[in-house]
Amino acid sequence: MADYLPDDSPSMQAMDLMEKEFDEPIANARVMVKDVSVTEALEYKEKLEAIEGVSGVTWLDDVVDLKKPLEMANEDTVETYYQDKNALISLNISEGDEVEVTDKIYDLIGEENAITGEAVTTATSQQMAGSESMNAAALLVPIIIIILVLSTNSWMEPVFFLIAIGVSIVINLGTNIFIGEISFITQSVAPILQLAVSLDYAIFLLHSFSDFRKDVDDPAKAMQLAMKRSFPAIVASASTTFFGFMALTFMEFGIGADLGLNLVKGILLSFISVMVFLPALTLMLYHWIDRTKHRQFVPDFNNIGKYVMKLRIPSLLLVLLLIVPAFLAQSNTTFLYGTGEQPDNTRAGQDADAIEEEFGKNVPVVLLVPQGDRGKEENLVHQLEELPNVSSVVSYVNIVSSAIPPEYLEKSVTEQFYSGDYARITLYTETESEGKEAFSLIEKVKKTANSYYDETYLLGESVTLYDMKNIVQKDNKLVNLLTVITIAIVLLITFRSLSIPVVLLLTIQTSVWINLAVPYFTDTPLVYVGYLLISTIQLAATVDYGILFTENYYTLRKEMPAMEAIRKTIDGKIFAIFISAAILSSVGFILGATSTNPIVSAIGLLLGRGALLAFLMVVFVLPALLVVFDKLIEKTTWKANFYKERG
Repeated sequence: MADYLPDDSPSMQAMDLMEKEFDEPIANARVMVKDVSVTEALEYKEKLEAIEGVSGVTWLDDVVDLKKPLEMANEDTVETYYQDKNALISLNISEGDEVEVTDKIYDLIGEENAITGEAVTTATSQQMAGSESMNAAALLVPIIIIILVLSTNSWMEPVFFLIAIGVSIVINLGTNIFIGEISFITQSVAPILQLAVSLDYAIFLLHSFSDFRKDVDDPAKAMQLAMKRSFPAIVASASTTFFGFMALTFMEFGIGADLGLNLVKGILLSFISVMVFLPALTLMLYHWIDRTKHRQFVPDFNNIGKYVMKLRIPSLLLVLLLIVPAFLAQSNTTFLYGTGEQPDNTRAGQDADAIEEEFGKNVPVVLLVPQGDRGKEENLVHQLEELPNVSSVVSYVNIVSSAIPPEYLEKSVTEQFYSGDYARITLYTETESEGKEAFSLIEKVKKTANSYYDETYLLGESVTLYDMKNIVQKDNKLVNLLTVITIAIVLLITFRSLSIPVVLLLTIQTSVWINLAVPYFTDTPLVYVGYLLISTIQLAATVDYGILFTENYYTLRKEMPAMEAIRKTIDGKIFAIFISAAILSSVGFILGATSTNPIVSAIGLLLGRGALLAFLMVVFVLPALLVVFDKLIEKTTWKANFYKERG
């Protein structure tokens, strides 16, 4: 995730400087070997150093003279590395080698020992991305086929839908080769989201084709008419999703651009596939649809509109009661800015718990300051040691001595502390890698260091997450604003109305707020990337339900009074909207259930719940709003031509 921070962010600048100045990188993994003597621990250290892709291996012998009895050394320092015959060895795994190296370390240490750290999280995520996408797809495709079979009158139609979108997904995944690399989150989420969001286009087209086949003998002519009729709905639907996802590409935090670009590409390819490939495929094989006709499994929803409209006042009152608390709650949720904790049912999660149980929290933070004044450095180190949640500080002045000039010692002793221009001070902290305590400590370390030096650099997992927090919070406002503005413009052009975009956006945005408020009321921390993406994805993907509904109502309103038009619209469109919501919701809940990656799982759960909430809002609240604001809509819509009852 750190790869997606902007190059000019403080932690990235600090990382670049340290890589330039020091050969030994910051540790991104910790290995615990149980029940070993000091000699056996040193043997493990040697074996770890011998693994290609491992560097900067640090243990007790690097900070304490092991020729002297351990009892004579500082007890806190010793216990950071060795206690109860358990050794904790810190090391760095090269970027790009995480999967291969962690596998070799697992082979070396066996089942009874443990490894944890950023590199392990990355390796786990990379390994899971491909296999979990396949698992999710294996569960999802049969469910989508069942939903589509229920919604059509032919066994083959669902296959045509899936082939049309499947082709565009394969092309989208293939074209990623021109981007060079994509995030594991994008790999896990984008193909399944593309399927769920763009399946509607194929459904719109083939449903229109089925309708025209009843009146027109020539299938080619029926397809021509179907394309003409469904084109505006498909364009409006694709445009809102396209521009919603396009807003993600403006994020400073690169994960947004990574996922946004993939989804924008996917929507465009799905649109082309449905408007070019699907008509050709259908005309070649339409007799298969005819041969595989089946009876209608779901009864018509006649008169359901009458019952829904009886609930319009309670529905509006309920939403009015919920909207303000939901808006306030969703902005006060506790957020996680990293990937979150690994689940307990995974090796990575169990190892992390085992190491924490033995050695407690131990998050390294590296501070780089100008080299030269060892007296000033010693005072800074003493002050840093006094900070709450700092378990130990490793620097030249307290490990070697401020009294011994570095030039009197061998380079192998001094190079981990001094580069010639900078001094490196490593703090071991007892906080989580993120959260109020961790971020407060980062601010205190910065403030303390800045009171001694004009130029200071800070890096480490906590520092990276601190930067992430500051950047993504700015991104959130920008992305939400861009999403709402672009979707509002599409709706304005589609309906040529000032009020309809407001009514539609208010309906869907309320479902987004209620969805994102749930973690606050259940006191569950929410992965911020999930929050950021879902607030865009849910709005962009589910506003289609509102468009489909409002378009139908708008057409009927020219022929009949408002209440009659709204009842007919509910009767005619509730099933189509339910099918679309059921597919998107299934996608979400299956992603949430099958993924061990906390970010992907969070996006899935939010998407599943969000699609259901959007469906409820469009069926129960949107009709009430359209009827309540009927007069206003007529006055603020160009050439509305609404039906007038003759007095």
